[in-house]
Amino acid sequence: MKAITIEKYGKEVPLVMTEQPMPNIGEQDVLVEIHAASLNPIDYKIKEGKMKLLLNYRFPLILGNDFSGVVVKIGDRVTTFKPGDEVYGRPRKNRIGTLAEFIAVHEEDICLKPQNLTFEEAASIPLIGLTTYQAFVDILHLQKDQKILIHAGSGGVGTFAIQLAKQMGAFVATTASEKGFDLVKSLGADQIINYKKENFEEVLTGYDAVFDTLGGEALEKSFRVLKPGGQVVSISGMPNARFGKEAKLGWLKTTLLSIVSRKITAIEKKSQTRYHFLFMKPSGEQLKVIKEFIEGGLIKPIIDKVYPLKDAGQAFNYLESGRAKGKVVIKIK
Repeated sequence: MKAITIEKYGKEVPLVMTEQPMPNIGEQDVLVEIHAASLNPIDYKIKEGKMKLLLNYRFPLILGNDFSGVVVKIGDRVTTFKPGDEVYGRPRKNRIGTLAEFIAVHEEDICLKPQNLTFEEAASIPLIGLTTYQAFVDILHLQKDQKILIHAGSGGVGTFAIQLAKQMGAFVATTASEKGFDLVKSLGADQIINYKKENFEEVLTGYDAVFDTLGGEALEKSFRVLKPGGQVVSISGMPNARFGKEAKLGWLKTTLLSIVSRKITAIEKKSQTRYHFLFMKPSGEQLKVIKEFIEGGLIKPIIDKVYPLKDAGQAFNYLESGRAKGKVVIKIK
C-alpha cells in the first residue's frame, strides 16, 4: 500500500511516498480502506520529535492521526462492524498512520461516520472532536452560562470548540484575526478579541475556563482571565506532574515533567486555579455522541483546504504556517 513516511525525526526531514506492507489485523481489529485523513498540529510535532517524551515510535513511521474510510475486513472477535461499513476514527497512540491507503484499528476506536458528511468532512472531525469533548465534558464539566475563553477560534480545534461550547450553553469568547472574525461569529462566538490589536488578558476577567491551543506566552497569560477556582485545559502547553501520575508514566518521567512545568505550576498556585494538560484518548463511544450532534445539524465541519496524498508535504507546510481557517484534509481515495 502507498503511505507517507519519515525515516527520522526533524523539521526539515522530507515526507516520502513509499510502499509499505498491508497491516495485519488482530482479533478485535478492523481493516479500513482510508478515503481521507486530516492533519493536526500533533502531526508536525511528532515529525519534529517534540513528542518523544510521551510517544515512542519506530521508523519508517507512517504519519497521521485521524481518518474516515470503509471497512474491508474484520477480526474474528469483532461484533460492532462489518465489511462495507463507512467509519471514522482516531487510532490509539501506538497505532497511528492514517496517511496511508489502509489501516488496522481496534473496533473500540472507531464509529460509523455521520451520514450527512462526505469522507473528507468526516475525516476532519475525530481528533478535534474527541479533544474538545474530553476537555469540556470530562475535565471542565462545562455548565450552562459559564464563561469560557477558546484560543485561536478560527483554527481546526477552535472551530469545533466554539460550536460545542455553544451547544452546552456557555458564553464563549475567542481570539482571532480580522480575517477570522466572520467565521467565528458564524459559529456562535459571543465575544471576539482581535489578538493583533488587543491583549485578551486585559479585556476579559472572571472566566470559569480557558481552552488553550497555543501554549507558551498565551497559556501563561490565560490564568489572568480566570476567577479563583477557574480551570485551564491545554493541548499545547507543558505536561505537568499531575499528568505524569494520571498517565502512569513512571517516577522518572513524572519527575522530569514536574521540573519542566514548574513555572506553570507556580502560576497555577498563585492564581488559585487549576491547570490540566490534555492528551486525548481514542473513543468510539464519544464519537457516537459527536455523530449525533453532527447529524442533528448542531455542529458542522469547517475545512480550509483538501490536498491529494502526494502533496502531503505542502499540506504540512500550510498547517504549520498557522494560516488555516478550519481543517486541512488529505484525500486518499
